[in-house]
Amino acid sequence: MEETPPELVSDVMESGIVLAGGGALLAGIDEVIAGATKMPVRIADDPLTCVVRGCGKILLDLTLLERIKMDKKY
Repeated sequence: MEETPPELVSDVMESGIVLAGGGALLAGIDEVIAGATKMPVRIADDPLTCVVRGCGKILLDLTLLERIKMDKKY
């Protein structure tokens, strides 16, 4: 987080961390991460497929990509 832009840090601190993928299904992983980071942590709805579903939405409407892409490399 030391190299993360301040505006992104404030978003993460406010919104928290969302876990996706198979690792998100490990029992208690959200609590471990929340304890270590002191940030709110939640597991995405259907963590095994949420990333591919999100990619599918972007492929159907590429204007969504413009709303989320970062211009600078961090």
